[in-house]
Amino acid sequence: MATREPDIAILGGGLAGGLIALALAERRPELDVLLIEQDETLGGNHVWSFFGPDVPKADRWLLDSLVVKAWRDYDVAFPGYDRTLATTYYSITSERLDYELRQTLPPRAILSGQRVVEAQARELRCADGTRMSAGAVIDARGMRLAGELSGGWQKFVGRTIETRKPHGLERPVVMDATVEQLDGFRFLYCLPFSATMLLVEDTYYSDSSTLDRAAVVKRITEYCRCRGWGVKRVLGEERGVLPVVSGGDFAAFRRATGSGPAKAGTRAGLFHPLTGYSLPHAVRFAAALAARTDFSAEALAEFSEAHARAEWARGAYARKLAAMLFGAAAPIDRYRVLERFYRLDRKLIERFYAGRSTFADKLRLLAGKPPVPVGRALAALAGRGEANRLRHGSLRAEIA
Repeated sequence: MATREPDIAILGGGLAGGLIALALAERRPELDVLLIEQDETLGGNHVWSFFGPDVPKADRWLLDSLVVKAWRDYDVAFPGYDRTLATTYYSITSERLDYELRQTLPPRAILSGQRVVEAQARELRCADGTRMSAGAVIDARGMRLAGELSGGWQKFVGRTIETRKPHGLERPVVMDATVEQLDGFRFLYCLPFSATMLLVEDTYYSDSSTLDRAAVVKRITEYCRCRGWGVKRVLGEERGVLPVVSGGDFAAFRRATGSGPAKAGTRAGLFHPLTGYSLPHAVRFAAALAARTDFSAEALAEFSEAHARAEWARGAYARKLAAMLFGAAAPIDRYRVLERFYRLDRKLIERFYAGRSTFADKLRLLAGKPPVPVGRALAALAGRGEANRLRHGSLRAEIA
């Protein structure tokens, strides 16, 4: 390792770093790429999901081998309204990402169990003192927050279970908000991977990043009991705390993560402001990167900066809705914002999650009486009022 000088060193073998490595292997096989991950396995411990329209057909080649389950539609449920939406939905697991990376990349292209403690545009240093030079370094190690952005948090605990009898779910329940509203807007999220295998996730849109795992696990157990799902065994567990961004100083956020290497993934600020999810952003970045011809450190840093700024601009409207959710709605009433949203046209909902809302969509989202006090809604949309500053030492292990 001390003598190797790859063309590109990718720091972080999670979703963003893994997709970049796969994209380069497919479209730029002549490049010598090294993927460095501090854990022994790649991909962390996650289930990533996305709506079909989130990823353009031109970029689906990057995900085809990673999808473990697909559905034709999904359900949502609120105290006064429920609905089935005919939008395709897909899921990817960390285990599949790890498998595909090891099948696709040569063994010398993966360095696991090695933590990088210092990174520059063309150099890096590991915790064991090893130093390495590269043609370019891409930092995809996850987000750090120190108050540059404002908003709230989406936090969750998810358990994959095997039920004693078939659970009866035919499609994902993306949002079941009929449960007791605690710690902000709360809903359950359920993915039926087989007749007896089910992911049950308890999620909160909260003002606090504190996650009481034990309490949430008890609520998941109670939810399963109420649904009549006898649990034979727990197959796995994941948890996360994701930022829901309503505003802030994006330039300061970028500076806070360092000015050396090119950045990717959530470290570059590439995630949906309202949901916190980063898969569609990671796909767009990896596909655009692989289409390039100049892979010098300077060119990649410029590309990363321009791409991140464009995505920040693209998310402006979603940040306004996040501001209304956290700034205008009392925590106990936040579900009303989403309940109203899910009464709208299916195509509008698809375009919103894909970050392609039209001008007419934006007008429709604001038309009519808002589900929160009008004065507070207008103040939140205008950016007035006290903003909750997002602070967290590192979200690397928790970003989904």
